Amino acid sequence: MGSCPNSFELVFDAPGVRGRRVTALTKDGSSLTEFMQSTIFNRQELKEPFYVLDLGVVLSLYDKWTQSLPMVKPFYAVKCNPEPALLGALASLGSNFDCASRAEIEAVLSLGVSPDRIVYANPCKAESHIKYAASVGVNLTTFDSREELDKIRNWHPKCDLLLRIKPPDDGGARCPLGPKYGALTEEITPLLQAAQAAQLNVTGVSFHIGSGATNSRAYHGAISAAKTVFDTAAELGLPQLHILNIGGGFTADPKFEEAASAVKAAIQTHFSNEPGLTIISEPGRFFAESAFTLATNIIGKRVRGDLREYWINDGVYGSMNCILYDHATITCMPLACTSNRANSMCKGLRTHNSTVFGPTCDALDTVLTGQHLPELQLSDWLVFPNMGAYTAAAGSSFNGFNTAAILYHLVYSNSN
Repeated sequence: MGSCPNSFELVFDAPGVRGRRVTALTKDGSSLTEFMQSTIFNRQELKEPFYVLDLGVVLSLYDKWTQSLPMVKPFYAVKCNPEPALLGALASLGSNFDCASRAEIEAVLSLGVSPDRIVYANPCKAESHIKYAASVGVNLTTFDSREELDKIRNWHPKCDLLLRIKPPDDGGARCPLGPKYGALTEEITPLLQAAQAAQLNVTGVSFHIGSGATNSRAYHGAISAAKTVFDTAAELGLPQLHILNIGGGFTADPKFEEAASAVKAAIQTHFSNEPGLTIISEPGRFFAESAFTLATNIIGKRVRGDLREYWINDGVYGSMNCILYDHATITCMPLACTSNRANSMCKGLRTHNSTVFGPTCDALDTVLTGQHLPELQLSDWLVFPNMGAYTAAAGSSFNGFNTAAILYHLVYSNSN
C-alpha cells in the first residue's frame, strides 16, 4: 500500500514547507546529484555548505512506519533534527512529537501543533521549563526519581506521568541511555508509591533501549519489564495504566522490519489482554537520517606524495559532530564541479589515499582518513549522504564557523 494520494499535497502545504521552493525530482537516482550540481552552479560565488532535505523520503518513511507498526503512534524526537520543514511535514502526516525542553516545545507549537500532541520526554526538567509546559497545556511527561516528582507536584500537578524505567538490555545501541535515565527494578514500587502519596497521576510506562539499537531482542525484555510495572501499579491500587511508550532506537535500514516484528511479538505476548492500551514511540533518526544530504566545499588542499589532504567548510565542530557524539560512520562522494565539469562525479578516474579535515584550527577536526578520492581541486565539492540525524542539531559556532547558518534546500522525490 502506497501513500495516500493527497499526502504529497499535505506535505507541500505543511507549516515550515509552505511558501518555500520545493523542487520535484524524478525516480532517476542521479536527479538528486543533478539538483546539487545545479544549486552549486547557481551559487558559485557563495561556496557555502548546504543541506538538501528530500520530503519524498520523509513521506516514504512515514508510510513504512504506519505499515510496519500500525498500532504504534510516532512522536518524532525533535532533538534529532529540528529543521522546521521536517517538523511541519511530519506534523501534516500525523506524527506527534517528543520534546525535551522549552525551546523544542516552542518550535513545535509555532507550527500550529496542538499541545496534546507533545510528550515532554525528559526525565529531568528545569523548573522553569515545567512551568512553561503547564502554561501552554503540555500535559504528558516522564520521570524516574522522587526529586522529579517533587518538581512536578509543585509546578504541574495535573500533568499525566510516564514512569521511565531502565530496560534490561540496551540492544547494542550506538548511544546507550541506560547509564543516565530509567528507574531500576528496586526503585519502581517506591516511585509509584511516592506518586500515589503526592496525588499525581501516573498513566503509563516509558523506556528507551538506546539510540541506533542493533539488537531488536532488547524490545522483548523492555516490554516485559513495562508489563511488570503495569501489574505493580494495579497491586498498589493506582488507576489503571494505559500508555506504553517504547521509546526510540529505530533505524530506517533493513533492521527496522526485524525491530518492528520484535515489538509486535512482545506486545502480543505481554499486553494482549490490556484493555484501552495506547502505544507510542519516539523515533528520531528513523525519519531524519536518510532524508538529508550535505554538500561541502573544498577550501584547502595539500599534497604529500600520494597522500591528498583536503579541508572542507564543515566539520567535527559542525555537522560532523555525529562522528564523536553519535558514533556515526560517514561517507562522501566527489563533485568536481569546478575542475572537471564534464565528469563531475569523477567516474573512472584514479583515486588517491586522502584525508579530509574540517575548517577549524583544531587537529581533532578530522572528518575522514584513509579515504580513496580522485584528484580534486580548490572549490570542488564533497557530498555526504544520510546526514539528517544528530548532525546540524548538535553543531556549534566554534572558531566562527556557524553550523546554524547552513542553508537548506527542499526537494521532493517520488520514493514510493
